[in-house]
Amino acid sequence: MPDAATATASTALRTRLTDLLAIEHPIVQGGMMWVGRAELAAAVSEAGGLGIITALTQPTPAGLVREIERTRKFTDKPFGVNLTILPTINPPPYDAYRRAIVDAGVTIVETAGSSPEPHMDFFTDHGVRVIHKCTSVRHAVTAERVGVAAVSMNGFECAGHPGEDDIPGLVLIPAVADRLTIPFLASGGFCDGRGLAAALALGADGVNMGTRFLCSTEAPVADTVKRRIVTATERDTHLIFRELRNTARVARNSVSDEVVRILASGGTFPDVQALVSGARGRRVFEEGDLEAGIWSVGLAQGLIRDIAPAGELVGRIVREARAVIARLGGLPTGASGSANG
Repeated sequence: MPDAATATASTALRTRLTDLLAIEHPIVQGGMMWVGRAELAAAVSEAGGLGIITALTQPTPAGLVREIERTRKFTDKPFGVNLTILPTINPPPYDAYRRAIVDAGVTIVETAGSSPEPHMDFFTDHGVRVIHKCTSVRHAVTAERVGVAAVSMNGFECAGHPGEDDIPGLVLIPAVADRLTIPFLASGGFCDGRGLAAALALGADGVNMGTRFLCSTEAPVADTVKRRIVTATERDTHLIFRELRNTARVARNSVSDEVVRILASGGTFPDVQALVSGARGRRVFEEGDLEAGIWSVGLAQGLIRDIAPAGELVGRIVREARAVIARLGGLPTGASGSANG
C-alpha cells in the first residue's frame, strides 16, 4: 500500500498556483473578518490547500503574531495572512501589521482593498509573495504590473465587495486569463468540485472560497449562522451601498432590508451608518443573532448543503473536480462517427 504522502501526491491537482505556493491543491480559504483565525486556516492548509488568517481580526500587530504562532501549532504547512487596506479616517497601523507579518516569518500575503503598490517593495524585499484581490480585468493588469505574484478575481457572485462592474465569473475569468501572465484564482460562487473544474477550464489556476469555509466546522462563528447558510438560497442576499458606489453583498435580513430601503429613497451613508457598523456584524458571528447587523455571504450559499470539517471539504472538492474532469475527458469530440458524416 502507498503511504499517506504518496497517496496525497497522486491525488493532488497541480497548477501554477500550487507550484507558486508549495501547496498540494489549488484551493484557497480567503481572508474573512472575524473568521480567518488559526483553527480554520490551519485545517485548510493541513488538508493541502492554503489557509489564511486575517490580520485586522487581531486588535494589534502583537496579537497577529500570537495568532500566527497558534496557527503553527496546528500545521507546519504553508498558510498566509490577509491584509485589507482601506482608506479610513483613523486607519489601523498598517506598517506595524506588515512588519509583524514579516517578522513572524510568513511568506504569503493576501492583500485587498486599495492598491498593494505602496507595500510591494517591503514585501518583495522580504521574500513575501503577494496575492491581490481584484474585481476587474483592469485592476488585475495593474496588480501584475506592480509586481504581485498572483491575483484573486472576485466575480459578481462573491460575498463582500464585488466592485461596480457586475461582471460574473463566467465572463470575468476567461477575460482575465486572456490578459495576465501570472497565476490567478477565481473567486465568487465557488464551493464544490464542479466549480473548481469550471474555474480551471476557464483559465484560472485555482479557486478562492469564503462562504464555503464560513460554513465549516472550524469557522469561529455561531452555529445559527452556519445553519442559515445551509437553508438559504442563492436569492437570499442583498446588494447594499449601490447608490454610494461601494457595493457589498450581504445576507438578506431585516437590517440589510432597511439599509436598501433608506438608500433607495435618497438616504446617505450617515443615515445607515449605525445599522452597518462592524460591531453589529461581529455580534452576528459571535452571538448568533442573525438580525443583529449585516454580515457577508455569497451566492454560493445556494449550493451549500452541509456543515463539514474544512479539511474534509478540501478533499471532497478535489475528488469532485477530478471526477468532473474525467467525465469531460470521455465526452464525444464531434465530427468523427457523425451519422451525417
